[in-house]
Amino acid sequence: MAHVHPMNAPTDVFRQHLIDPEICIRCNTCEETCPIDAISHDERNYVVDPAKCENCTACIAPCPTGAIDSWRQVPRSAVYTIEQQLGWDALPPQQGTPGAAETATDLPPDVARIVARATAGQGGESPPPWSAAHPYVNLHAAAKPAVATVSGNFRLTADDASSDVRHLVLDFGQVAFPVLEGQTVGILPPGVDAHGRPHHPRLYSVASPREGERPRYNNLALTVKRVTEDHDGTPVRGVASNFLCDLAKGDTVQVIGPFGTSFLMPNHPGANLLMVCTGTGSAPMRAMTERRRRRIGLGEGGSLMLFFGARRAEELPYFGPLMKLPGDFIDINFAFSRAAGEPKRYVQDRIRERGADVARLLADPDTFVYVCGLKGMEAGVAEAFADACRAHGQDWDALLPALRQQGRYHLETY
Repeated sequence: MAHVHPMNAPTDVFRQHLIDPEICIRCNTCEETCPIDAISHDERNYVVDPAKCENCTACIAPCPTGAIDSWRQVPRSAVYTIEQQLGWDALPPQQGTPGAAETATDLPPDVARIVARATAGQGGESPPPWSAAHPYVNLHAAAKPAVATVSGNFRLTADDASSDVRHLVLDFGQVAFPVLEGQTVGILPPGVDAHGRPHHPRLYSVASPREGERPRYNNLALTVKRVTEDHDGTPVRGVASNFLCDLAKGDTVQVIGPFGTSFLMPNHPGANLLMVCTGTGSAPMRAMTERRRRRIGLGEGGSLMLFFGARRAEELPYFGPLMKLPGDFIDINFAFSRAAGEPKRYVQDRIRERGADVARLLADPDTFVYVCGLKGMEAGVAEAFADACRAHGQDWDALLPALRQQGRYHLETY
């Protein structure tokens, strides 16, 4: 992660290095690592002296929890003092974005650009659900990435499907890499680009729940489509996707992150999930659904409704496992645009067909909406929600801003 030295920052703004007291386990690793004694502690908190810290980042990688990788943009005249830090139970919100735990300036530049594009629609990134778990972010930077070992690479689409979509399981061994449903990780493809520079990281949504693909194993899953052409049909070879799809069991991968503090699932009982996705946009939906499935015996309540689009059933990731889930657990609505002998149907068509149930969920303050997939679906989905609301006495134009403000509408498209 490229941190900005205070001397290179605007004169009236200071990028202050802090330690998150909610995550810190008081292991003293950061204080032992700091080469200039900028970190100290009392019986309550570990703190960073803003007058000493040079943002050298030597303390970042050794921290086992990521508590040390916390930053806030503050006026130089109002930096947080050591005395203030010693009295904290939680980090203060980022100034200018109340409640935010991470902003675009906290991300590596390449990652920030990807996130900004993915969340640009419908007004930008929303705050997380109020009951979402506290995410760990930026534990591993490009300078010192985590190294994961491939423990599985399974093709999800049929052999005759036009798309090759894979389910990859990455094992982190003894390396701490905690993730939540809805977060993303960065993959560093090996080699260099045409200009001789290392390839930019590519982001992939995590497809497994927080306990890992296999509970109590330090692993996670990704859903990866082999890219052989761009959105216009021009042949291209996706650098990261082909690298990942060709990996064999035992191969290693350099991983950075995790990233994401917004596209997270709610944790409180009774929360409903209304999910809309296409293709590999199913990854975060799969993670959230699997989290709920593993906790089904707890009787937490809350309904799951999924709209999932693909050309054909054979090209839809996780089609087989989804068909095995009971209907009283999740309400699944497939939309196939190239099914033989059937009219074209897209996710927005299915949303309109289920308009009464969709409108009912949207009106429920315990409903959280997640949309993930190709950018072309964004407008159609919003129009379908608007039509469903209009047909059942609701005003989508008034509802959407409230959903976003309450952390109940989340969009990631690419």
